[in-house]
Amino acid sequence: MISVAKVHSRNAWRYYARGVAFGDGRCPARQPLKHAQQMAGLPPGVWMGRGLPALGLTAGETVTQRQMELVFGMGRHPDADRIERERLDDGDTLAEARLATVLGQPVEEIERRKQTPLSAVDFVLRAQASLVVLWALGDDHTWRVIERAHERAITTVLRWLEDEVAETRWSSGRKRAKAPALVVAAFRHFDNRDGFPLLHDHCLMLNRVQRPDGSWYALDTVRLYQHVVAAGTLYTLAMTTEVCETLGLATVPREVTPGLRPVMEIAGVGQELIDWSSTRRQRIEDALEGITDKYVDKHGRLPGERGRHGLGWWAAQDTRPEKKSPKPREQLRAWWRTSAILRFGKQMVDGLLERCRAAGKAIRARVSPRVDTALAAVDVAAIVYTVRNTFARRHILAEARRHLLETLRGRAFPAGLDDYIADHALARHGRQLTVPQEGRRTPAPDQLTYTADFAWPARWWIAGTDGKPPRVSTRYERARVASLALQNAIRAARTAPAAARDEAPAATASAAARADDHHHDQGAVAPHAVDYPDRDAALTLAQRAAAVHAHQQAAMPELLEGRTTDPATWMRTPENLNRFAAWKREADARRRAVADHQQLEQPERQAPAADPGSQQHHTAQADQGREAGRDH
Repeated sequence: MISVAKVHSRNAWRYYARGVAFGDGRCPARQPLKHAQQMAGLPPGVWMGRGLPALGLTAGETVTQRQMELVFGMGRHPDADRIERERLDDGDTLAEARLATVLGQPVEEIERRKQTPLSAVDFVLRAQASLVVLWALGDDHTWRVIERAHERAITTVLRWLEDEVAETRWSSGRKRAKAPALVVAAFRHFDNRDGFPLLHDHCLMLNRVQRPDGSWYALDTVRLYQHVVAAGTLYTLAMTTEVCETLGLATVPREVTPGLRPVMEIAGVGQELIDWSSTRRQRIEDALEGITDKYVDKHGRLPGERGRHGLGWWAAQDTRPEKKSPKPREQLRAWWRTSAILRFGKQMVDGLLERCRAAGKAIRARVSPRVDTALAAVDVAAIVYTVRNTFARRHILAEARRHLLETLRGRAFPAGLDDYIADHALARHGRQLTVPQEGRRTPAPDQLTYTADFAWPARWWIAGTDGKPPRVSTRYERARVASLALQNAIRAARTAPAAARDEAPAATASAAARADDHHHDQGAVAPHAVDYPDRDAALTLAQRAAAVHAHQQAAMPELLEGRTTDPATWMRTPENLNRFAAWKREADARRRAVADHQQLEQPERQAPAADPGSQQHHTAQADQGREAGRDH
């Protein structure tokens, strides 16, 4: 998972130099950062990215306090002091020597225009809660494997950003160029502000990159923000896959918020352990409830998806505790283990990894490393279309990575399979909306807008539990239902005779035909076969569809009970219909009782003597309106 924050020059960088670089604590005043890190047992920050050679730096080199001040505080070369002395010795003036060390536009010039210069963008990459628990309570080999996977996943995300996303722009955005060389300072943290485990890295991405001619310009931060979700899914997919393959584990879905997308967690890590490590979640949820009530009172409606994210950030900031004194990792691990043993017992803590391996072995025995790319493309396109209606390639790519994580359950897959699924979803099920206009800059392929021609799924109600009233289905739930309906129609079309297939609806028949053609087009030379790596070419389409269907449904269905995406929780089931009917009868009875009580207390009104029929006609209309509303 990834969260993003802006780092401004002048003052904001000091927060990172004195706090983030010091384990999210408070670096003692007038004490060098390096000495303070050594005294506290904290790892120093390191430089990353392909843009380091242009600044005379190497990957893995320690980030010093002076370098942070020069690079992120002043927008200058990390070795500006030496360069400035050499230019002064050569006869340059102080202003000329200083200008020679500036990366791009000087900060002072930007401030003279009454603008706030953006120094860097802080990408915070953190693992799922179950991986954090396993890392905190596991043995030395386990935490080394998880930390190594964490480091490699961060490297993978940075390489993808450099290759596919990062661009520099100038002339008010009218001119652009690829920027395959970023400059990043990474700082590792081991705990949250409550002292409980939270493995995460702060990656400060410098807002300066080189153009092909060697000059330094600002990054196109809008593109970075647009691709944050795709980068987060790539990090989660890369890290989870490496840990599961190395330790023999598997993943299961955990529904955090009813109706929203589940989080893929390590099988065998119980909810009680996740709650033990996630100390701030309950406080944030309590604060979020009050903030949401204020939002409803002000706007008269519930917040949307973007509004929920904003209110969640607000609640997290309101409940954020003060900074603490950082501690070395060895001391933290000992304290975490003692706390877990006192709460859950030594047997449960010591047997955590074995339980995870046993659960992973059971899942891996039932889920083979196979992906039906045709059904994957349908699933990805249907979900993104239902959730967003219009979308770009980055949305499809993020959903393709989620599909691999949910389908393979931690199994490894060939490199590039996520791009392969995304491209086929756009090519076969997407309809381009962006029309290039003459005289304007041609949009990049990842900036094109698409939609799909699938049928829009209708809403339904989901019965409430624990005395809660029914709620309307979320877009994600409707997206899952639409995707499953299309996949089932394609499976039926694959096995149906030609005459029956001709009678299918046009949209379903078209999707099925495209999926069927996809199987014939792949052949044995396709880069990603349907059943890899042990694909049996002798299987018929019906046998292959049945095998894939069994594979996708085999991932421990008993662990999925109670999810709102489960058909057993839908409003259409007889149990939930009866429950809703009983709830409605009780509500109607209370409403009638209140209405009768108010009618008895209300004094009788005298009708006008001139027109007695008018009052009778008006009363009849009112009664009919109440009855109609009650029936509705």
